[in-house]
Amino acid sequence: MITFKKCGRVAIIVSVLGAMTSLDATSQQRHYSDKLIPVVDLGKRRAIGVSVSSDNRLFVSFPNQGKDYRYGLTEIVNGQPLPFPDKAWNAHTGDSATRFINVQDLYVDTDDNLWVLDSKPAPKGSIFGGPNGAAAAEGAFKLLKINLATNQVERVYTFDDLDKSTSGLNDMRIDPDKSLAYLSDPGRAAIVVLDLASGSTRTVLSGQPFTTADPHIILTYDGKEMRDRSGNPFRSNVNGIALTKDNRYLYFKPINKLNLYRIETRYLADTSLTDTELATQVEDMGETAVTHGLIADNKGNIYLTSSMDYSIKYLSPDGRLHTLVQDDRLLWPDSFGIGSDGYLYFSCAQLQRDPQWNNGEDKVEYPYQIYKVKLP
Repeated sequence: MITFKKCGRVAIIVSVLGAMTSLDATSQQRHYSDKLIPVVDLGKRRAIGVSVSSDNRLFVSFPNQGKDYRYGLTEIVNGQPLPFPDKAWNAHTGDSATRFINVQDLYVDTDDNLWVLDSKPAPKGSIFGGPNGAAAAEGAFKLLKINLATNQVERVYTFDDLDKSTSGLNDMRIDPDKSLAYLSDPGRAAIVVLDLASGSTRTVLSGQPFTTADPHIILTYDGKEMRDRSGNPFRSNVNGIALTKDNRYLYFKPINKLNLYRIETRYLADTSLTDTELATQVEDMGETAVTHGLIADNKGNIYLTSSMDYSIKYLSPDGRLHTLVQDDRLLWPDSFGIGSDGYLYFSCAQLQRDPQWNNGEDKVEYPYQIYKVKLP
């Protein structure tokens, strides 16, 4: 029997109800912070992925979600998103093997390579939720390694051994020390471990309490529950992940869960361990918030986007949870990048304002923005 500290269902329900009461009360107040600095005005183009290189090059990706889509992956140059690595990879037609379909996540590793997760999940695996009655379809996934010294694609991984009928690869982190990639798979409530040498994958920690959404946690904004037209609440299993700079720990959590978890990557690299044995190595880091993106800095802080109270928080190495910035403009803060200039960069996806969750009404506040805030 596997047990976890501070993770009892009663404790979670009580804390969630308390949090919702507090959030509904504070949602009537206006939060504003001079710490929050707009970096890029993106108009009507929703950004998801954000990452920053060691020489402070800023990369931003866009999911392919409709008429305002232009580029899948861009580099921000003089405040403008330019197609990266070139226009061919950002073409709207042609061979899907050599162009972006739906860029989901970006990550610059400790060797300064840019990794790009091009992930179009099956309807069952998407956190965006497919249209009602959507026909079953397979997902399409590839992971690109781009050498930032040359701006050339060096390798493409296609996840040929992955179950693409239910998978929903969402976030990824790269561990050059072990030649592994770690990817969250909310579609199957699991972590996928990709061997970068062979291209083969293993699916681990599937369906565990710490990779599965808590059905009692309903996302609520300004007193309104986030539900689709059929009354189904938004729900996501394991989603945000973070890898410490020494590549020792992988942090992870579902969106619909308050507790944050971690596991030493040496256990993820050990192919002799069963899933049950792996589960015993997961550590519960305690209660945080409803979060989306995660990232670690070189001081051991773990940053978490916290959309229900419009904030960015961080867990310091001493186990304390802090609020870095709180501002009403932080509408579904999503993906992070850390610059060598001492700033934390991030996107705001505004997912809760999409028509799907508002009886067909588009409540997005344009323009979409990339923001930055000074690191503590």
